Amino acid sequence: MLKTLLATVDGMVYRRRLDPDWTMEFVSSGCLRVTGHHPGDLLFNNRIAYGDLVICEDRLWVREAITCAVEEARSFDLEYRIVHADGSTRWVWERGTGVIDDHGKPIALEGLVQDITKRKSAEQALREAERRYHGLFDNAIEGIFRTTVDGHYLDANPALAHIYGFDSPEELMKSLRNIGAQLYVDKQRRDEFMHIMKARGSVTGFESQVYRKSGDIIWISENARAIFAEDGSPVAYEGTVEDITERRLYQVRIEHQANYDTLTGLANRSLLQDRLQQALLTAASSGRRIAVAFVDLDRFKFINDSLGHHVGDELLKAVAARLKACVRDCDTVARLGGDEFVLLINGHTGPEYVRQLMDKMLASVAQPWIIEQGDFLVSCSIGVALHPDDGEEALTLLKHADSAMYRAKDSGRNNFQFFTRELNALMTEQLELETHLRRALERNQFVLRYQPRVSLVTGQIVGAEALLRWRIPQRGTVPPLRFITLAEETGLIVPIGKWVLQTACAQNKAWQDAGLAPIVVSVNVSPRQFRHESLVQTVGEALRSTRLEARYLELELTESMVMHDAPQLVAMLDELKELGVKIAVDDFGTGYSSLSYLKRFPVDRLKVDRSFVEHMTTEADDATIVRAIIALGHNLGLKVVAEGVETAQQARALRAYQCDEAQGFLFARAVSARALPRLVTRSRPDQRG
Repeated sequence: MLKTLLATVDGMVYRRRLDPDWTMEFVSSGCLRVTGHHPGDLLFNNRIAYGDLVICEDRLWVREAITCAVEEARSFDLEYRIVHADGSTRWVWERGTGVIDDHGKPIALEGLVQDITKRKSAEQALREAERRYHGLFDNAIEGIFRTTVDGHYLDANPALAHIYGFDSPEELMKSLRNIGAQLYVDKQRRDEFMHIMKARGSVTGFESQVYRKSGDIIWISENARAIFAEDGSPVAYEGTVEDITERRLYQVRIEHQANYDTLTGLANRSLLQDRLQQALLTAASSGRRIAVAFVDLDRFKFINDSLGHHVGDELLKAVAARLKACVRDCDTVARLGGDEFVLLINGHTGPEYVRQLMDKMLASVAQPWIIEQGDFLVSCSIGVALHPDDGEEALTLLKHADSAMYRAKDSGRNNFQFFTRELNALMTEQLELETHLRRALERNQFVLRYQPRVSLVTGQIVGAEALLRWRIPQRGTVPPLRFITLAEETGLIVPIGKWVLQTACAQNKAWQDAGLAPIVVSVNVSPRQFRHESLVQTVGEALRSTRLEARYLELELTESMVMHDAPQLVAMLDELKELGVKIAVDDFGTGYSSLSYLKRFPVDRLKVDRSFVEHMTTEADDATIVRAIIALGHNLGLKVVAEGVETAQQARALRAYQCDEAQGFLFARAVSARALPRLVTRSRPDQRG
């Protein structure tokens, strides 16, 4: 029965003598489970002594610990490692006591040895998990916390202390005794936090402004969950905190940039559209009156070009301030771009009020503008459209105000005009022109003319710019300035531009096939075309279908296009350059904001705007600008072309400035495709028959 009882014990029961070898006198059958050896192998140290199973690192201290316990007549309780019969290391727990004879002398040890390897592994895993937890907790970038339901901190990590400006988590927990009252700038945020927590059991992305220890205010984002007791009641909250101050400030900056003009701080086109739509909705429901005024500075380009763009910027800021000072807080002053401003006047009392306001604005803008360079008088032209008489939609009101502004320009500037029926008639004519424009391609009403580009060194024609002309039967030729803008506004410029590109490439290839020395043909690309996703594909198809080598095609884009969407522009230009075409920047010198981007663009040629060339022989500032553009282009490894050259004096000056090429009436007007070869041949002696 004793044998049966010992066999059920979880472990090995033993008795061993206290002789030098600690000979095993008895060992239960549990020996096999603990050591992997049969009891007979250990009994009387038959095949192996139990002490030899203890690993070397533990053997000495185990023996000393047991000896000491026996000498002190107390039991011993040890955990150590043995080598199992299969060669693995096992953890065992041994508990025992000394056996004494009748004289009180220790003569043996009796005890129990159990395999605790699984428990030790579990403890090790637990310690490792705790180590990892504390490592994550202490080293986390995000703040981690645990609080009571009523707002006392139970635990906090160093990151949370750092976020709130404390030197340590202990200082934080000691200082913040009431989270709702001490932490949140808006005391109601804690109530909102609790409300969400009670409803959902967690909060996600809860953003609030909080105080740091120093009193500074920061933005944080919290994620938290409730910890519940067995009865389902919340006992604590735990979660994370992230400092999002920089992100919020960046978001504010982005929103400001998206809605406000960077130069003047006024509302931009996007914010104006939004406010105008809101005003129209309010007007529809309440009957409030709305007026839209389109303001354009008179002769701003003259000041901008003669005094420099930095002076022009200061003028725009001064005008913006004057306009804003004339209106109420409920009104909106916006800058659309350049020197164009729009006023949204909410809830006015009638046309007479608007008339008085416009007079006030004209007088305010006309006040002398005093700067270091001198005193200047500035004026503006204003067009006004009234809701609902002149339109019930935002686009209509803006369009009518713009038309009225142009009437103010035509009326001598420095005045304002209301939208009228006469202007409406002009708009009707514009609509009729748009209808004709939509059919012009299919009716073959477009034709290309080519203006030569001449080398100022050799006098030879090295290229030509393709210029679009439109003639309507029974109506005559429509000026390009009139229909190109209309095509851009309506989106018709995309198919028209595709036709121009295809026609110019085909004509250039035809000239070459007829024996004409190869020249580069330039094609203007409008902003609408350049924003169109298929431009690169369109150019590639034109080159493939006409079999024109890409190096004989040049695309011209205006500098005003370069000033916007620079990253997208660079990407598209890189794709076009991969095709092998040349890139030119037209009207260079009018878009000052682009200079910082120019070095990034894969451009081949700069074209100096004709406004500088026109006066460079009489105006020192224009001559300086032309020389600076030429030097800039050459330093960047680009060819420089002067546009609008009309006098021999201008040509001589450009040669002196080492300008590479020129085009203008001095050399040739735009000619037909049939006439251009004769001009090219005459300019090249080696080509003459």
